[in-house]
Amino acid sequence: MINVKKKIGTPKYKQIIASIEEAIIAGDLKKGDQLPSLNSIRDTHNLSRDTVLMAFKELKTRGVVQSIVGKGYYIANDNIEVSQKIFLLFDELNSFKEDLYNSFIYHLGENSRVDIYFHHFNLDMFNRLINENIGNYSYYVIMPANLKDTNLVIDRLPQEKVYILDQTHPELSRYSGIYQNFERDIFDNLNNALRLIKNYKRLILVFNEDRQPLGMLKGFDKFCRTNTIENEVTSSLQDRGLKKGEVYVIPDDKSLLLIIKKIKEDKLILSKDIGIISYNDTLLKEIVEGGITTISTDFNIMGERLAQMILNKEQLQIENVNALILRNSL
Repeated sequence: MINVKKKIGTPKYKQIIASIEEAIIAGDLKKGDQLPSLNSIRDTHNLSRDTVLMAFKELKTRGVVQSIVGKGYYIANDNIEVSQKIFLLFDELNSFKEDLYNSFIYHLGENSRVDIYFHHFNLDMFNRLINENIGNYSYYVIMPANLKDTNLVIDRLPQEKVYILDQTHPELSRYSGIYQNFERDIFDNLNNALRLIKNYKRLILVFNEDRQPLGMLKGFDKFCRTNTIENEVTSSLQDRGLKKGEVYVIPDDKSLLLIIKKIKEDKLILSKDIGIISYNDTLLKEIVEGGITTISTDFNIMGERLAQMILNKEQLQIENVNALILRNSL
């Protein structure tokens, strides 16, 4: 099954890979079949163990083989056309991250496999998912959100294989990725809407410190101090009564739906009585209530650019485009 020849110019570990691929194509190896052990290949072909391990590691990162502790290596996938396997760790799934994911998959092309995971803002789950998958993937795309000390586990991965997405932190500054500058984005975009914000008595940020980036709170505070805007920060709208003359900055869609419901129940008029600035544009926000004003990055561009970075093996830090989209809610 394994053929290794001397003095043919092809590295021996590449010959091992080619032998396994050929056996899969011929039908001699199928999904679930066990491969010869590292030691048996080493001894049969007079190779170093590291040479055999290098071949198995490459096949493992492509998703062709998997290792089972105490048992050995098995064929995990008989699609040998997969050139790379990517670990994608999101905080949660919502409509705009679905846009990011779809754009990323589309621009990667057919020869890449992406496995998606979610940590749901739980540090223990974040650490476990990464620890369990060290060495299993060609690249690791990680969305750390606002979790602290994520570098302690991320630093266990090869630096050139890691891309940080959406939020980043000073301790992750050595890693490539695409990020949003939340502090500057909210400051600049609220300034772009300043003329309309001044039609209201008070500006309120709905901010959940467990889920929202700290930069958003810093930029909001800087905007209000710079422009002498009466303001407030609240963690939830659940038990809050609305008052005429308030304008809300709402990062999450659950709170957006809740405030729209409260406006209807209280017979208030959106824009006239209560203003809304939402985060992250979606098709629904273009339509609902005549249109919701948003501060939004372009997640389709983020997904496309991330795919390009991986395909081209680029090591860059890129700030994604962000803009204010004015609609009828302000």
